[in-house]
Amino acid sequence: MIPWMQRSTFFERWSLRVIMVVLGAIMLFPFVYVLAVSLSSYPDVVGNNLIIFPRHPTFAAYIWVFQSTGVAQGFLISLFVAVVGTAVNMFMTATLAYGLSCRNVPGSKVILWMVLITLLIAPSLITRYLVVRQLHMIDTLWALIIPGAIAPFNLIVLRQFFMNIPNELVESAKLDGANDVHILWHIILPLSKASLAAIALFYAVANWNSFFDATMFINSPQYYPLSVILRLVVIQGGALESTSALTDSGMIVPPDLTMQMAVVIIATIPILLVYPFLQKYFTKGVLTGSIKG
Repeated sequence: MIPWMQRSTFFERWSLRVIMVVLGAIMLFPFVYVLAVSLSSYPDVVGNNLIIFPRHPTFAAYIWVFQSTGVAQGFLISLFVAVVGTAVNMFMTATLAYGLSCRNVPGSKVILWMVLITLLIAPSLITRYLVVRQLHMIDTLWALIIPGAIAPFNLIVLRQFFMNIPNELVESAKLDGANDVHILWHIILPLSKASLAAIALFYAVANWNSFFDATMFINSPQYYPLSVILRLVVIQGGALESTSALTDSGMIVPPDLTMQMAVVIIATIPILLVYPFLQKYFTKGVLTGSIKG
C-alpha cells in the first residue's frame, strides 16, 4: 500500500475514535451532572458549588425520597406495571404473531389488515377513555396494561421474523405429532431469542415510562406510577408526602433540586440495569431485522 494512503487511513481511524469519544462524553454529561447534583450536600447546592463530582457527597436526598410513601409506592407500582405488563405484552404479541405467520390460516389477512389500520388511524383519546371505562378499568392498574397489550409495530416485526424461520422445521415437527403450542414453545421461540429480547426491551421501557395513560386513566394518588410522581415532585418543587413529618423530627431538609434529581436517578437506574443483560440479544435482533428486512 502507498505510504500516504496508510497515513490517511491511520488519520481517519483516529479521527473517528476521537469523534466517538467526544460524542460519548456529550451524551453522558447530563446523566453524570444529574447524579452529581443528587449526591450534593446542602451547602454545595445553596452556595452554587455544583461540579461534576460533588465536593461533599451525601445520600440525604435519597433517604428523603425513599422515606416518602409516594415515591416508594410509585416505584413499586411502576415495577409491577413493567414486569406484568411486559409479560402480557410478550405473550399476546408472540401468540398473535405466530398465528399470523402461519400459512393458510383462515382470516389471517383480515386480522393483519386490521392491525395495519391501527398504525395509520390511531383511536382518539375520548374513544380510548370510553372503552377503558366500559371495561371497568378506570382507576386500576390494568388500565396501564391491557389497552396497550399489543403494539402493532412490534407485532409486525415479530411476525416477519417468524416467517423467516424455515418452514421445513415446522412441517417436520407436525409430522412428528407436535401441535401448534409445542411448535411455538420449543421451536419458534428458541430460534427468536434475539428479536424477542429486543421487543421485550421496547415493551419494558414503554411500560416503565408510562405517563400519559396514567394521567388519563388513574385518579387515585395511591395508584400513581413513578413517572407521575416524578412530575409532581418537579412541579411542586420537591414537596413530598412525608416532608412535614420528617421536618418535625429535626432532620435537615435537602434542597428541592437534589430531591428532584434523586427521583430522576431512581426512575432511570432500573432500565440501565436491565439493558446490559439484553444488550447481546438486542444488538443481534436489530442487526438480524435490518438484514432480513
